[in-house]
Order: sequence, then C-alpha cells, then structure tokens
Amino acid sequence: MTYVAPDAAALEDRWLAPDGTPVTIRGIRAGDAALEARFVRELSARSRRLRFMDGMRELTPRQVERFTQPDSRRELALVALAPPKGTVGDRTDGAGDGHGESIVAVARYVVDADAQGCEFAIVIADAWQHHGLGRYLLAPLIGLARGAGLTTMRGTVMAENAAMLGLARRLGFGVTPLPGEYGMREVTLPL
Repeated sequence: MTYVAPDAAALEDRWLAPDGTPVTIRGIRAGDAALEARFVRELSARSRRLRFMDGMRELTPRQVERFTQPDSRRELALVALAPPKGTVGDRTDGAGDGHGESIVAVARYVVDADAQGCEFAIVIADAWQHHGLGRYLLAPLIGLARGAGLTTMRGTVMAENAAMLGLARRLGFGVTPLPGEYGMREVTLPL
C-alpha cells in the first residue's frame, strides 16, 4: 500500500473544553511560527523534557520552520488553538482565526522511510493537561494515519510519563521497554 497524504489544510474541528472554552483543531500553518515558538517557550521544563527528551528552553528558528512547515508528503501536524482564559465571552466566533489565540497543543506524525508506519508525538500546554485534549487530538491522528494507508503508529515515551502511557494504553497501543534505552518505552498501535 502507498502512503496517501491527508490534506492538512482541509482539516478543522472544534472541541469544547470541560470549562467551556472553545478549542479549534486544524492543520499547522507556516503563519503559526510565532505561536509555535511561544508555545514551546512557555511549556514547563518538565513538559519540554518529556516531549523533546532534552533540556532545551526554546526552539531554534530552523526548528520552528520545520515544525510549522511540515513536508506534506510525509508529515502531518495538528494544532489546538484557544483564546486566552477569561476572554471566551468577549468575542464572537473567530475561533481558529489566530486573533489573540494561542497554541495549547500540537500532535504530529512523521511517516517512516518505507511508507508503512509512522512515529507520532504530542505535547500539551501544562494548563491544558489532564482535560481530555490529548485523547481528542490523538484519536483523529490515528484515523488520519490509518486512512492514509499506514499500517503501524509508534511513539517513544519516557517511562515517567504516566499520563501519556495511560492514554496510549486506553487507545489500544501496546507498551514495551525500548531496547537499550533505560527509562524509555515504545508504544505501538497496529493500524
């Protein structure tokens, strides 16, 4: 089977957070560069370490470009955008238009060289963790990978990241120690 890339520009959905905040889910865009850089910079040191597996404080300009301009032939990235807390009633619709919104989560996959499987990653802003947004982003990412003809999705997760390992298990991923990598787990889902 051949990988058929989804049209990320056509992807848009809405999610209502438990507190009533409307969140727009859509494909990432080059115009999201400043939002992406700020999002990563504002993550806690722990969240950055769990996602990037090192102590970096912010993305380099090259990383920002790479993350906001994915190669559509082999990558897909979704962002979740939300208005600043306390402003939900102060606006009309505008969700997803970038006016005053911030990225609160990013989920992506990168297709393997053999175009059979992919590796995913997800990161959620600290204030948005444990509210269901991870599941809401990862479930459609799985569906998009499946629909694109991929047969396996996998990710590398630090063993201490109990929340991500729990989410992976709830979505049907198998969890195994990563050979030769103490403290790391591989989560794998047949598509």
